[in-house]
Amino acid sequence: MTQAPELPEAAAADAHGGRVADAPPENWVDRYAPAPARPYLRLSRADRPIGTWLLLIPCLWAIALAGGVGGFRAWDLWLAASCGIGAFLMRGAGCTWNDITDRDIDAQVARTRSRPLPSGQVTVKAALVWMVVQALLAALILFTYNWLAVGLGVASLALVAIYPFAKRFTWWPQVFLGLAFNWGALLAWAAHAGEVPSAAIALYAAGIAWTLYYDTIYAHQDREDDALIGVKSTARLFGAKSRAWLWGFFAATLALFAAAVVLAHAGAGRPLAFVVALAGVWAMGLHIGWQMRRLDLNDPASCLTVFRSNRDAGLIPVPFLAAAAWLG
Repeated sequence: MTQAPELPEAAAADAHGGRVADAPPENWVDRYAPAPARPYLRLSRADRPIGTWLLLIPCLWAIALAGGVGGFRAWDLWLAASCGIGAFLMRGAGCTWNDITDRDIDAQVARTRSRPLPSGQVTVKAALVWMVVQALLAALILFTYNWLAVGLGVASLALVAIYPFAKRFTWWPQVFLGLAFNWGALLAWAAHAGEVPSAAIALYAAGIAWTLYYDTIYAHQDREDDALIGVKSTARLFGAKSRAWLWGFFAATLALFAAAVVLAHAGAGRPLAFVVALAGVWAMGLHIGWQMRRLDLNDPASCLTVFRSNRDAGLIPVPFLAAAAWLG
């Protein structure tokens, strides 16, 4: 098996001044964080906040859609804020676990060999401790929710544990990422309403389809290195047919999201609120359509830019869904 040339640990770190190669050049970690904390914050991907947004957004969808139908309470302010903090912590813990399990693979991929573990900035033992600290802090937040939400939060740990290994045994690791990253749609709905109705399940499914869309784009950055080292992904599986698959995931996302809105508003007798909520889904679709028009799957920079723009795509429906609470 052909491997990318291995960089000495010191050279890998010095090549980027300790920075991770694909982190935004002006990120807050490299500019403002204390030097001893930087390797650990990089392990948590704090220098690349897009993942935290993508973990948080399904939570916001659920809070906004459930509240837009049944009404908001003061509790929902804490729920939204705590979901944001929890997303940061659990994304950090998950990324730390991912880097521990993938450290040998990351050392062979140009985009990832500057990460803290393969570049030698952090030891495996220290990374394990850091992962546990983040998970325990997230647990403190989780236990402020009702018991259904707590149970769902604990259950999500199985998905987080399995995901890093998925690319070793399936061509569809993005499905496992979608299952884990969108779990917040179920958890946040349960924390708000004490139940997980069919609308929440449809919303969860919409998030999974959306993850298949954006993470297939992300995986196209590494498809050549992944082929050399034998890592599986939907980008490699779909190959030249990727754009057709992306359009399919796009359509599935909008159809399932619209179904969630229909199920949530069924029988509410508030047609204007229903139309406004659906308009949010339509507006998200316009943004993703714009992404597809500018996407060049053979240009890693284009893939990264379009991938990151999914933060905006995911946030677009939130004010529409929330506005339904004030419309009759």
